[in-house]
Formats: sequence, structure tokens, C-alpha cells
Amino acid sequence: MSASAHQSSTPYYFVPAPSGYPALVALGFFFVILGATQWINGHGWGAYSLLLGLVVWLSVLFQWFRTAIGEDLSGLYSHRVDNSFRWSMSWFIFSEVMFFGAFFGALYWARLHSVPDLGDLNNQILWPDFKAAWPTVVPGATASPAGTVEPFVTMGPWPLPTINTALLLTSGVTLTIAHHALIANRMSKSVFWMWLTVLLGATFLCVQGYEYYHAYTELNLKLSSGVYGSTFFMLTGFHGFHVFVGMLMLTFVTLRLMKRQFTPERHFGFEGAAWYWHFVDVVWLGLYLLVYWF
Repeated sequence: MSASAHQSSTPYYFVPAPSGYPALVALGFFFVILGATQWINGHGWGAYSLLLGLVVWLSVLFQWFRTAIGEDLSGLYSHRVDNSFRWSMSWFIFSEVMFFGAFFGALYWARLHSVPDLGDLNNQILWPDFKAAWPTVVPGATASPAGTVEPFVTMGPWPLPTINTALLLTSGVTLTIAHHALIANRMSKSVFWMWLTVLLGATFLCVQGYEYYHAYTELNLKLSSGVYGSTFFMLTGFHGFHVFVGMLMLTFVTLRLMKRQFTPERHFGFEGAAWYWHFVDVVWLGLYLLVYWF
């Protein structure tokens, strides 16, 4: 996702040498998923697998970024490669739209189809005490009349989710200011607003971490709290992971800005990260309305 700060004379595509980075990233993600699933299911060693996967993933990501930036600064990336990056980033964000669309679709189906269908006449014989209400928090409404789902309290929009909404919306503004400063060749101003954007993203993650602590310890809201708990943590958790990834991208971009590796004319590394961050902002707005308000 790097973009050159220098005009390249390369007329065609740059073809890099074979690389082991994709396989190593896949290996890191394997340990992340393995560890996360085992940790959630009560196996303590899963936490170590998760940590190992994150270390491998972040280490490879750092090396991969450094290699791409080196190729960029060497003048190997032409305008054709720049266009290729733009299409690649566009399709990547489209795939992320489909990713979150699947989870929003699961929430829609659970609320408007699965829960009401379980409360219709056809299921009264199986679960006569079931109440088809959303959120599934009233007695008998957890699709668990046997009591296998513990009572819990739902997460409202105030104050933590609303604070996080303000943080993300503000970060979108600061990022736009930084972009316009870069276009105007005011690098110091751009760096300042970029670091502020990174800080806002980090604050968002800290607030979300406290929200999860509050949910588990005071509301008894867990991933196992019926369909409400599973959809809540899957949507907010994956979004938080995307905020973390976006924050890493913005951090790398800011460090490159400090080294004057972008120009007002050529800075797709900046633009690609900005596209991703604005996408994360839009997803949060939908999540904030559908999960916390409705």
C-alpha cells in the first residue's frame, strides 16, 4: 500500500521477487484464530497461542511494510503500479464491506426472523414459556428456557458508545485536515493532525476495552449471553480489531510523513490509509445505531 514520493521512470509494472511474507502472515493468523477459539472455550494455553500469532503477524507486517517502502523510494513503482494499488485497496475495502455485511445480516436475521419464529405457535409445544422479545434479556427470552443462559443487562448507547462515536467522528475530521495540509505541502501541520488522529484511535480502543470490562463484570453480558451477546461482541469486537489495524496504518503513514517520504502529488500510502479509516468510521455509525439504539 505504499506510494512513491518520487516520480518513477519505470514504464511498466514492477514485479517483485517471490516472497514468504503472505505465508508467514497466514501462519500468524492461524495461531491467532486457534488461540482465540481455545481461550474462549476455557483452555488457558489459547492465550499464549493468540499472543504468539499476534507477534508473528505484527513482525511480518513490519518487515513487509519496510520492504514495500524501500521499493517505493527506489523508484520502482510507476503510475501503473500506483493505479494497481488504488484498485487493490478499493477491492479490499469492498471485501470488508461484505465482511461486515454478513454480521449485520446475522443481526437482522436474528432480530426479525429467528427470535420471532421461535415464539410462534409452531414452537409453543417445544418452548411454551419462550418470549420472542429483543433484546433477549427478559426471563425465557434467551431461547434457553432451561436457564443455560445467565441473566444479563444490555449495553445502552450512553455514555461509552456515544463517547466513542464522538472520538471516531472527530478522528475523521482531523484526518481530513491532515490530508489537506499534505496537499498544501504543509508537512508539519499534517504530521500534527495525523498524530492527533492516531491518539483518537488509541483512545477509542481504551474506551472500548473499559466497555467490555464493564459488560463482563457489572452487566454479566458475555459472548455466551444468547444471540444478543454473540452478535454484540462479534460486531463490536471485529470493528475494534479494524480500528487497531487502521491505527497501525496511520502510524506508519505518520512516520513516513515525518521523513518527508510523501509529496503533494504522490501520496497514495496516505490516501489508502485514509480510505480505510473513513470506512471504519462509517461502519461504526451503522453499528452504533443498530446495536446500541435499536
